[in-house]
Amino acid sequence: MSNAATPAPFVTSAGTGAPRGPLRVAWSRLSANKLAMVGAIVALLYIVVGIAGPWFTPYDYAKQDLMHANLPPLSPGHILGTDQVGRDMFSRLVLGIRISLVIGFGVTIVSMVIGTIAGSVAGYYRGAIDTVISGIVEITWGFPLVLIAVILSGSVGRGLLAVVLAIGFVNWAGFARIMRGEVLSLREAEYVQAARATGTPDARILVRHILPNAIAPALVMGSYYVALAIIVEAGLSFIGLGAQAPLPSLGVMVAEGRNYMLQNHWVTTVPGVAILIIVLALNLLGDGLRDILDPRLRNR
Repeated sequence: MSNAATPAPFVTSAGTGAPRGPLRVAWSRLSANKLAMVGAIVALLYIVVGIAGPWFTPYDYAKQDLMHANLPPLSPGHILGTDQVGRDMFSRLVLGIRISLVIGFGVTIVSMVIGTIAGSVAGYYRGAIDTVISGIVEITWGFPLVLIAVILSGSVGRGLLAVVLAIGFVNWAGFARIMRGEVLSLREAEYVQAARATGTPDARILVRHILPNAIAPALVMGSYYVALAIIVEAGLSFIGLGAQAPLPSLGVMVAEGRNYMLQNHWVTTVPGVAILIIVLALNLLGDGLRDILDPRLRNR
């Protein structure tokens, strides 16, 4: 094997001779991208709020108080005001963020695992296996997401389970397509051929030699798919196919306030802005990860 094909074990800091590991190199590149850092900080803040926030909310998210309905933001005792039946907007928003993040990250992780396995097997073995898996991927990719959600809602009932199944049913195909292409381009690399010549099992070659070099595009795609899953969940909940009231999904909150825009627009505006911010943050973070992990962009 030529020296050009052997990856360097570490990077040396300019002018110091000190070795820098891959994590430190990745962090230095990410921190140099200010927009990506903003996205990472906002996403981390949302995650902290989603995990710990419900333990510190001042009210029960479903508690109604008609005597204090439609209070505007910054009202005494209600920092984000109340909705049309007097429920505290802050308490509902915090739980809504948790639900959206659980669906976004949970569905994306499961879809990534399934799509990575399917795409890797198709790209490595090719032939009939590739034809079958690619055909399933193309058929799955052609299904409209809303149609799947409607079908699943009729079979398993409306709620978060139907949303999770609908998003996962389609999203895995995107990961499978990108992983198939990456594995196809790497399966004939010199180091893979050397491992195959020494009798290394195919599963070990895939896990140890191919996947570490092919997974980067899937990780970048995953950050975008988390944002996409949050948008899809909000959209399906908005039309009544997702979370069901009084559960405060962000999409449910937007839907509940749409008939009161002239009287108390904040009931829709607050969750709508929350969706906008987290989706924008995840896209900025995804752009930063792409710049770090894409070898064509590293030396720009």
